[in-house]
Amino acid sequence: MTPNRPTVPGREGDRPSAAAAPPPPTTTSEECVNVSAPPLAAGAGNPSADCIADSAGGLTFDLDAPGRAADAHWSAALVLRLRGREEDEEEVRLPLTPNGDGRLRAVLPSTVALPEGRWDVHLACGEGTPRRLLPGLADLRSLVDRRPGPSTSPLAVRIPYATKHGNLSLRSWQRAPHAEAGDVLVEPGGITVRGTLYRVEDPGAWLADAVVEARRRRAELTVTVPLTAAGGQDFTFTLPFAGLCAPWRGGPEVWDLWLRGPEGTPVRLARILDDVADKKHVFVYPARDVAAPYAPAQAGPYYTVDNDLSVRIGERPAAAGR
Repeated sequence: MTPNRPTVPGREGDRPSAAAAPPPPTTTSEECVNVSAPPLAAGAGNPSADCIADSAGGLTFDLDAPGRAADAHWSAALVLRLRGREEDEEEVRLPLTPNGDGRLRAVLPSTVALPEGRWDVHLACGEGTPRRLLPGLADLRSLVDRRPGPSTSPLAVRIPYATKHGNLSLRSWQRAPHAEAGDVLVEPGGITVRGTLYRVEDPGAWLADAVVEARRRRAELTVTVPLTAAGGQDFTFTLPFAGLCAPWRGGPEVWDLWLRGPEGTPVRLARILDDVADKKHVFVYPARDVAAPYAPAQAGPYYTVDNDLSVRIGERPAAAGR
């Protein structure tokens, strides 16, 4: 499991530091929290499931068998339900079978398609109403610094986590191609990003013809900067804040970062190849002052609730004492 990261003062060239205060609520009904053990208060009567992740993107769930009469017909399944699809509910059912150690096991292979989103984990026994599972022990060591092998098939990423209500859920991504963000250096005039491209046949050729696009979310506008191939799958680029702040006219503004490859292929820049399900409140970057034409501004990178990399622009806070 990922330990809490220490907070350090922001300074030029900083890498991210962990936020010192508990994360504020997000628009997700059950956002994840970083815990080393499952909460005891919420859903205390529900069973828990241990999770083991493999480097290919698969997950194995182990849980104690629910009590049942020896002579009764009984069946059980692990049910994954995509959150936010009440009207057209999407679910995946995984059979639970004895694992030889007195427990039940369900396996989610990396080859089973799991659309992007947050999946709530339930236990279904026979005809009974499925119950939410609690998080047990999680072995996510294989996800740390994960480097997928060469392939053009969609990259499957599934990270189990504990929601704020103490339930077990999965965050799933399925991307091809995928541009993984690495080091993000925040400098006075902009950001320098290093990354790695996956799931294309010839990464070097793809990157040779690629550029970086910052797309303004509120209104259609794009700022393009060159990308430098750093050998094989790796790349780097520098995005100045001045170009993003030039059209800014006050208020909060967000620019999403994309790679645009040969034949116009768009690839969202994100960081998903580790064991942190929600990076927005874990990887926190400093904002820099920018002398924007409209008014004094601040700009800095951040990870969205989907772990995509973006740049946020806002008004510069008034100096203390003024």
